[in-house]
Amino acid sequence: MKKTGRQSAAIYLAAAMLIVGCPYSLSRVSATTTQEQLDKAKQEKAQSEAQVNAAQGHKNDMEQQKQNLEGQLGRLNEDLGDVSDRLEQLETDIGLKETEIEETGRQLEEAKQTEETQYENMKKRLRFIYERGDQAYLEMFFSSESFADFLNKNEYVMKMSEYDRNLLEEYTQTKQSIAQKEQDLIAEKEELDELKAQAEEEKKKVSGLMAATSNGIANYADKISDVEAAILAKEAEIKKQEENIAYLQKKLAEEKAMSSLAANSTWRDISQVQFDEGDRYLLANLIYCEAGGEPYAGQVAVGSVVINRVLSSVYPDTVVGVIYQNKQFSPVASGRLALALAENRATASCYKAADEAMAGMTNVGNCVYFRTPIPGLTGIQIGGHIFY
Repeated sequence: MKKTGRQSAAIYLAAAMLIVGCPYSLSRVSATTTQEQLDKAKQEKAQSEAQVNAAQGHKNDMEQQKQNLEGQLGRLNEDLGDVSDRLEQLETDIGLKETEIEETGRQLEEAKQTEETQYENMKKRLRFIYERGDQAYLEMFFSSESFADFLNKNEYVMKMSEYDRNLLEEYTQTKQSIAQKEQDLIAEKEELDELKAQAEEEKKKVSGLMAATSNGIANYADKISDVEAAILAKEAEIKKQEENIAYLQKKLAEEKAMSSLAANSTWRDISQVQFDEGDRYLLANLIYCEAGGEPYAGQVAVGSVVINRVLSSVYPDTVVGVIYQNKQFSPVASGRLALALAENRATASCYKAADEAMAGMTNVGNCVYFRTPIPGLTGIQIGGHIFY
């Protein structure tokens, strides 16, 4: 039964609205469309694998850097232990040196007091001699009972003077010796203090290096964690790409089987087809979407593919059924055809090509697929499309 123009327009509009909402998109009506998608999917998978390999190499480099820093941190920790031990020993030595200085100071003070006491004793004797003068010596000598006693007393006076002098010299030397020792000890302590200051500065430097190295290790650990997360995400993406490749391979095999089946199927004659009133309008706008920028022969060829499908027993037997068949023409899926239908964008040449195709003319034989050329695809090339 032939539908009225209003009924056909309603069908086309409803179908167009339905297709606009479909969540898929195909580039062309051919098995090679899937082949192109498959090639693209394989290329994307190869790129993802290259990215994973690069990320893994970067991760390995960072792990090596992290290991190097950990080794450096271990050595710094040993250095810090050595410096701490040296500081501890220096502090012990300084403590002992301070005790020794304190003891030496005490000895010096005692020597000074002894020297002063001896000096006072000498002054008393000298004062006595000065005050009594030679009379005291004369009395002592004249009181001698014998010449031997005189000599003894004389020797006694000489020895006493010599003793005072020697004792004073001894105390003086002792004081000088102790004072020199005190100076030496103070110098040694200053040297130890300088070594301690250097060790503390070294310890501070090593501690700073350890902190910086620890931060570097933590930073590499964070970066490695980020790279690992990125690798996991990319590997998950690769898994999805592999699943998509498997799906496309299966789909490609099905489409090739469909193409072969169409070539060997039963074909109707064009005279057996009853076109609806809106078929010309629909086909012309599809030709516009698929080959509006192609030469006229290319526009006829696109129309011929649609009509060949109508004639084949493998595909729907109406223009509407063929064009709106699930996942076949990308302008349908993208919504471009619906917009073209709404504004009747088809040109005069598109309508002429539709008329010739609907009249049974074909410049591509029984081809039921077309697409843009890709390596390895053979068929009839017209303009920017290969038909097969």
